[in-house]
Amino acid sequence: MRQPDMALLSEFRYPTRWYSKLIAALLALTFFTLVAAAIISGFVVYNIVTPRSGSQPIDLANFPGHPEEISYSVQDLGARDGWFFPGLKSAPTILLCPGYEEGREELLPLATALQEQEYNVALVEFTGNGSKGIETTLGYREVQELRAALSALAQRTDVDQSRFGLWGTNLGSYAALSLAESDPRVRAIAVESVYERPQEMLRILVNRYGIGSLPLLPNFAEKGFDWLNYRDAGVPPLSQRLPRLAGVPKLFIEAGDEPVLAKITGRLFLASPEPKEEVTLPRGKYAGMLDEEKRSYENRIASFFLSNLPR
Repeated sequence: MRQPDMALLSEFRYPTRWYSKLIAALLALTFFTLVAAAIISGFVVYNIVTPRSGSQPIDLANFPGHPEEISYSVQDLGARDGWFFPGLKSAPTILLCPGYEEGREELLPLATALQEQEYNVALVEFTGNGSKGIETTLGYREVQELRAALSALAQRTDVDQSRFGLWGTNLGSYAALSLAESDPRVRAIAVESVYERPQEMLRILVNRYGIGSLPLLPNFAEKGFDWLNYRDAGVPPLSQRLPRLAGVPKLFIEAGDEPVLAKITGRLFLASPEPKEEVTLPRGKYAGMLDEEKRSYENRIASFFLSNLPR
């Protein structure tokens, strides 16, 4: 190495001039900023994909409607369980898909309302929402779990094995719509606050942590989430698969208290083929509604399925 090069290297290693000290300080600050951003975003992503809430134990033996436990296996993921509410024999089955950090027990009144219309109703368990797992992929893996639940129900002799309905909200709606696009057994679907890609839900959750407007952190968080779900990197957004749902009745529900998701839901409604319906509510998330709001919501969902998934 030539002498000038050696002198330059030595100056950067042991700065003596003001400009070299400034450059060294800026480099050090940049390095520690990147490390801090990576640590903070990694902590946020970890908390997002390991939600703390889950389903609470329910005594089904004393619950109205004679529900029963069902179990099914998900390839490479193990066993899952759910609840089945029997309706009219050989009637279609409606699967209810809970949202992010939502326990399936919060959907029991909706299940009862649909069972009263003589539908078979199933409450499924997602990894992040059940008692046997704490991880979520915000939709990627949940599609597999929903498909396994539907396939297990299709083996029963007391249901219509070729006609199913799906309902879901946010995480559950992504899984439901994604499955509907690839499974002809789904004959009607109602989705609330749906999103095109799990990364969109991730951004919403990152914003709830208050770091969405900070530099680097949102991008780092999304990169970390993508790294965790690298196997699903090639999954296209829902809008690219919507043409497959031509002829399948669809209800898109937009919630005013979720403006970002409402906008995405409206966009998917416009891109969706017929038949389709659109409903705008001042407030979504069924589990948090007041009693009168719940009854109105239940009637709306029941009316949609009665019209489009006849018993």
